[in-house]
Amino acid sequence: MIALIALLLAADDTPTRCASMTRSDPAEGERAAERWSVAGGGSKAKQCLGLALTAQSRYAEAATAFEAAAHLAEIEKDALASTYWAEAGNARLAAGDPAKGRAALDAALAAGTLKGLQLGEAHLDRARALVAAGDMKGARADLDAAMHDAADDPLAWLLSATLARRTNDLPRARSDIAEALKRSPDDAQVQLEAGNIAALSGDAAGAKAAWNAAQRIAPTAPAGIAAGQALAQFDTPTGAK
Repeated sequence: MIALIALLLAADDTPTRCASMTRSDPAEGERAAERWSVAGGGSKAKQCLGLALTAQSRYAEAATAFEAAAHLAEIEKDALASTYWAEAGNARLAAGDPAKGRAALDAALAAGTLKGLQLGEAHLDRARALVAAGDMKGARADLDAAMHDAADDPLAWLLSATLARRTNDLPRARSDIAEALKRSPDDAQVQLEAGNIAALSGDAAGAKAAWNAAQRIAPTAPAGIAAGQALAQFDTPTGAK
């Protein structure tokens, strides 16, 4: 363990090494990060702890660690503070706390230092928080920004399509779900939403095809189960002609 901490402290690519360690043995990574933090690892040690906790699905604790990393980075005048705030926001969302998630993401985006994919993913996460708060207009603005900087992420197109459906913009919904399908045709959630949009558009055959695909891809997952329930409307009652 001491050798591992020494390696982390000495490494120029500490975040990469930390990420690798937390994937291979998250509990060991947590212990190493805690000792590294005591040894003066600063914000990077707290981020490492957050990654280890995330790998163990301990999202609320991970968010606290990322927030600590962000505060320390701000004290250290480290531009990575915005990255840590974004990670904290994502963890808060995973923990089911969109209000705190939005606060962290607001801090991440306010810094103005996120670029490219990181910027897009932060906008995407804040859109999720805004939808939870019922702010559809704000969510649309963030999703449009996310689709500019994270255009290859099928989740951006999926969430944009879902929001468009919920706000009765079916042309936008159909366009965006088509983009999601191009990028992730084997995602049951994408197929489920494709079915939902097709059904609202009056395309029964398209809805059935998409829902059958969702059920086939992930029969026991929530998306697959929801697709099966949706398909039940097409069942012919016993004795019916």
